[in-house]
Amino acid sequence: MPHFTSSDGVSIYYEDAGSGLPVLCLSGLTRNARDFDFVAPQLAGVRMIRMDYRGRGRSDHAADYHSYSLQREAQDALELLDHLGIDKVAILGTSRGGMIAMGLAMGAKDRLLGVCLNDIGPVLEGSGIADILTYLGVQPDFRNFDEMARARKAAMAEKFPGVPLERWREEVARTHVETPEGVRLSYDPKLRDAVVEASTTAPDLWPYFDAIAPLPCAVIHGANSDLLSFQTVEEMKRRNPDLIVAHVADRAHVPFLDEPEAQAAIGDWLQCLSKGEPA
Repeated sequence: MPHFTSSDGVSIYYEDAGSGLPVLCLSGLTRNARDFDFVAPQLAGVRMIRMDYRGRGRSDHAADYHSYSLQREAQDALELLDHLGIDKVAILGTSRGGMIAMGLAMGAKDRLLGVCLNDIGPVLEGSGIADILTYLGVQPDFRNFDEMARARKAAMAEKFPGVPLERWREEVARTHVETPEGVRLSYDPKLRDAVVEASTTAPDLWPYFDAIAPLPCAVIHGANSDLLSFQTVEEMKRRNPDLIVAHVADRAHVPFLDEPEAQAAIGDWLQCLSKGEPA
């Protein structure tokens, strides 16, 4: 399994497959490289690069949980590109990954070709943050993946109607591990401490979003999302008229990225990237 060592000594897992346009896939807060399994077939024609953030998935936990920050994770992403000898990359960022992409647009735009944001924008709705804090860093109380998948399907039935049980089992198996003691988190529980402490000094993210232009940019919005609102997406479009926008019906935070609306937006974004044009 490929790893590289960050400048502060943390072993970071990554995957690098395919050839052509390099697309760095950055996952959600508690998630990992498996976040993009459902969209991987659509990215078969590009060089698809994934990484597990420090403290998540197959990467090492950090000795100091304060390094579970957007700034450090953005630096890890740049160090991965350096490790692979890649000068510029497009970023497909889900939730946390999109925030990292906006940060890189502000601080390292010369390394970017474009950005696709999956259910994330410059305004994070309070209800969505509150929901995340109900489970962040809390060990689940399930004996196995089957039990957890049934509970997840029931809990998500209103916001993700029609999603079959098999899909939820795939989801929980990607973000958790089964142990003799039951299902456990596949990330460092101290991530919660880092997020809670960072939330007290959250910056205005609009300048970070604005910094992406004129690079090709898309936003995929779960129509039932409690983290990204229609109003925020409308303002994003007003500020960047070239923005590709997809509202994904029957999805909340976050779309799986294999929905027709999401795939159409990603396809349009990739086409713009291949032409070297704004979205």
